[in-house]
Amino acid sequence: MTAVRKIINDPVYGFITIDHPLLLSVISHPVYQRLRNIHQMAFAHLVYPGAVHSRLHHSLGAYHLMGMALGELKSKGVPITPEEELGAKIAILLHDAGHGPFSHALEQELIPGVHHEQISLLLMEKLNREMNGQLETAISIFTNRHPKAFLHQLVSGQLDVDRMDYLNRDSFFTGVAEGVIGYDRIIKMLTVKDGQLMVEEKAIYSIEKFLVSRRLMYWQVYLHKTVVSAEQMLIRIIRRAKELISQGKEIKAVSPDLDFFLRLHGPVTDMEAHTDRFCRLDDHDVMATIKQWSTAADPVLAALCRFLVERKLLKVKLQAEAPDPGLLAQKKKEVRERLGIGEAEAGYFVFTGVASNTTYNPADERIQILFKDGRIRDISTVDNALIQQNLSDTVKKHYFCFAG
Repeated sequence: MTAVRKIINDPVYGFITIDHPLLLSVISHPVYQRLRNIHQMAFAHLVYPGAVHSRLHHSLGAYHLMGMALGELKSKGVPITPEEELGAKIAILLHDAGHGPFSHALEQELIPGVHHEQISLLLMEKLNREMNGQLETAISIFTNRHPKAFLHQLVSGQLDVDRMDYLNRDSFFTGVAEGVIGYDRIIKMLTVKDGQLMVEEKAIYSIEKFLVSRRLMYWQVYLHKTVVSAEQMLIRIIRRAKELISQGKEIKAVSPDLDFFLRLHGPVTDMEAHTDRFCRLDDHDVMATIKQWSTAADPVLAALCRFLVERKLLKVKLQAEAPDPGLLAQKKKEVRERLGIGEAEAGYFVFTGVASNTTYNPADERIQILFKDGRIRDISTVDNALIQQNLSDTVKKHYFCFAG
């Protein structure tokens, strides 16, 4: 293959180097370029105006950290072939390719029963066919079928480069300093033992800071009450549109591809047949449609869309206990009278739910610390560790959204 070297100027890490023609082919492909038009943080920009970075930004950053991590492991004598290095870089570049419009917010609404990881894999397989089987190693790493488990753990694990980049990047673009992590020190301390990714004991405090930063970012940014309100409104807009379509009402999206997915009934069993349509969808289709629906004949759909476009969001309260049913009934009565709608329709403007986050769960997520004497211990069992059993519990907060 002809030598290639491209550099991309990234605001977080500086210059990111693309140094292989296959990497350039993947990055240039429409499947990848589509990620420019999907916000990394959905509606977080309604609270933090700078948070308008895309999934493409994030995947390039994760690719950069993957290169750093592989270089560090190789310098410590961990055997990694050029083919495995290229495969791991492609796997991380495409790990988020399966995200649809507004990512997690609409994941189960637009295409029920299908997770973005499944679509990412379908898209990798599509590119693999187009590129004459050159993505086989990337696919085996992504699906954890590669014999070197640590390569998959770098793509998807408790200490993967995906999380390292999104915490660092989201902190940068929101201006929330609590998310800043010592990613460079963590990467310097990575090692492999018995085929598993581990961290040298010198990095214990950096790992604890990483886990605490993630917890703070979830409650301060990802699950911020205003973000929760906007995303729940978006979900209910899609649900209302689907309900009206099922009743035979004339509801059209601005793009035929979004229209197609709105008209699907039940879980999607053959996503492979719809990947081309899916790849033509992004945030623009949804927002242009919402703007169009803000003048729809249906008062519920029109009001929800208008409120979201004008940032007149539903008021929201986050609290430890479930909201009082009496208060819920009172708010529904108020919205029924104000908008002239029925009890069922009022449920689109007054509702409750639960937001939850786990800092560290040793049951299914493990960060192994390798001590100088060869002992291996889970981060939560290290003497005087900050990340102990009390932080492995899931923290739940009830939210109560209502029209003000």
